[in-house]
Amino acid sequence: MIKHFSIFFVGLFCLIFLSESTIASAADKEVSEKDINNVLSALKDIKFESLWYLSYQDGQENNGTDYSRFSLKRGYLTVKKDIIPWLSARLTADIKQVQDAPDSQSGNVSNYDGSVAVRMKYLYGQFFLPDNSLLTKPNIEFGLVHMPWLDYEEHVNFYRLQDTMFLERNHTFNSADAGITFSSLIGGTIDNDYQKRVTKYYPGRYGSVAVGIYNGGGYHASEKNDNKVFEGRLTIRPLPDTLPGLQFSYFGIIGKGNKSTNPDWKVNLGFINFEDEYLTLTGQYYQGKGNQGGSDENEKKGHSVFAEIKPMEKFSIIGRYDHFDPNKDVINDENDRYIVGLAYMLDKPHHNMILIDYDTVKYKQSATKDDKRIQLTLQIKY
Repeated sequence: MIKHFSIFFVGLFCLIFLSESTIASAADKEVSEKDINNVLSALKDIKFESLWYLSYQDGQENNGTDYSRFSLKRGYLTVKKDIIPWLSARLTADIKQVQDAPDSQSGNVSNYDGSVAVRMKYLYGQFFLPDNSLLTKPNIEFGLVHMPWLDYEEHVNFYRLQDTMFLERNHTFNSADAGITFSSLIGGTIDNDYQKRVTKYYPGRYGSVAVGIYNGGGYHASEKNDNKVFEGRLTIRPLPDTLPGLQFSYFGIIGKGNKSTNPDWKVNLGFINFEDEYLTLTGQYYQGKGNQGGSDENEKKGHSVFAEIKPMEKFSIIGRYDHFDPNKDVINDENDRYIVGLAYMLDKPHHNMILIDYDTVKYKQSATKDDKRIQLTLQIKY
């Protein structure tokens, strides 16, 4: 009898244990599925984008130093999220190889020299506003945002992989800053056929506009004063039906350079561009004073022209000429830059591509040698 009772109680214990294990397993499974659903819900509408410029360079600097190097020129990793119909968020990490200057006493560089560093370029919330009879797709960026100019120019001249645009190359300003930007297309959008054949960027039927207020130091400098910088761009497409590729732009900056002494910083830039399936042309003229970093208060001027010829579906030929005078009061301090290159498109135009280019700068100062560089660059974009 005792033996039978023992068997009974052992069996009952096993049933209870298995039952509890089954219930716990089911509960764990329910929690696990709930966690997975929460993760999937959080990932919904998130977009990941990447852009890399990887190059080999061989050249000579203006001090006569020769160099030959593989270079991780730039990398951008972007995450975008639609939160609600009228609000989205963006984060873009800027990935760059560190180049530290030698210590003034020891001549040594830090352990970070040559390392790959990550910093934020864009970190903002974007509010979408309702259309009206004049403005199409108006929106506001708040945080670490686009400044009004370079995003526009880089979507006409797609060869940022070669190096920076004219005024950024001459240390006048960069592309992002902490502040607020309002932007909009003007008067609806250009027809879909033009957007498919030529370009989908900034497709305002009569142009586009962007204005903003910023700290003034750019995205890789802390603010050194309490002044704010006002910037604005107005782009007009005067003949959307007969000559849709023709646009005229004005861009201006007024404020103080990013220095405690509050040096004046002013930019006046006129820009014209023409785009079609086989040819892109741009021309710009600049007059200004000082710069974003506040390193001087010189009166400056310059001009630049760019051309892209597209003779075949996969090939483009580019050329650019820059003339820059960093101080109008000094004679023979100007420089002239010449760029020529050949691009091969690995997939759709200006997406994944290879560019080989020659870049040289001729300085008017007799003591300064010419910059010379030949470069092979791979752009990866997905």
